[in-house]
Amino acid sequence: MSLQPWLAEPWRQLAGALARGRLHHGLLFVAPAGYGKRALANALAAAALCEQRRDDGHACGRCRGCLLFAAGSHPDFTRVTFELRDDGKPRSEITIDQMRALSQRLALSSQFGGLQLALVDPADRLNLSAANALLKTLEEPARATILLLVADDPARLPATIRSRCQRIDVRAPTREEALAWLRSQHIDAAASTAALDASLGNPGLALAWSADDTLPLRKACADDLAALARGHRSAAEVAEAWAADRPQERLWFAAVLARDEAQAIAGGNAGRLGLTAREEIPKLAAWFGRANQARALLTTTVRADLLLLELLRAWSADDRPA
Repeated sequence: MSLQPWLAEPWRQLAGALARGRLHHGLLFVAPAGYGKRALANALAAAALCEQRRDDGHACGRCRGCLLFAAGSHPDFTRVTFELRDDGKPRSEITIDQMRALSQRLALSSQFGGLQLALVDPADRLNLSAANALLKTLEEPARATILLLVADDPARLPATIRSRCQRIDVRAPTREEALAWLRSQHIDAAASTAALDASLGNPGLALAWSADDTLPLRKACADDLAALARGHRSAAEVAEAWAADRPQERLWFAAVLARDEAQAIAGGNAGRLGLTAREEIPKLAAWFGRANQARALLTTTVRADLLLLELLRAWSADDRPA
């Protein structure tokens, strides 16, 4: 398994601890989505269940354990994520029933006589009851059991859980590292640069956006905000369009555009949205914060159209931005 270059140091430490039999029973992998922490956690799980690890600590990919892990059927590995609702859509949180089932499974002996591992992802989306159930498992871990928790926003986890885990922070890559990695994924230099700039240096987002039609949304969002500021479009019209098509990505671009506009004005220039007055800077900063809060709320059961309508009304010509 090949990991991104900026994961080399955390991998070295984790592989060394695994080789010495000194892995902490609770590991919390932390970084914004797109930095590679999930790949790191999966690589560790695969290596822990491998019967013939390579010299660099990675799984061999050929033994019985590796083949079962790759097929998703290793009896000593459990992956916990969002369950599907009756309508076939994933839930927005991990439930207490899932944590109870995990606790019961980990109480059993390893079928292959080695480690048992469970990966909970995203751990920061445990509901309160599920978090309390997980805490009991962390407080009284079964022998030879490792819990791998993956979190984009670890602050959402109770402090009692965070304090019982060893935190594995994944750093942001340098621009040079990220661009080199994107080019290694067969993304040309111009597209790599554009995608990395749009993602604010996030290599995972940049790769995903290079492979689909997300990047053109950046210009569409700029056009929409400029039209709102000039009174050429209504907040209701734009909110309906954004809610129907990738609202998370649109809010990301909108927040970045507000930030860039404030920076341009501070430098004495006109931004992409055509604002120039210096008194706009604190308003743009406030709207940037509100846009990011709205992105977080979109992961809940809130109605996206109403959330976006309230936000975009604050950008409209009558009240820009508040």
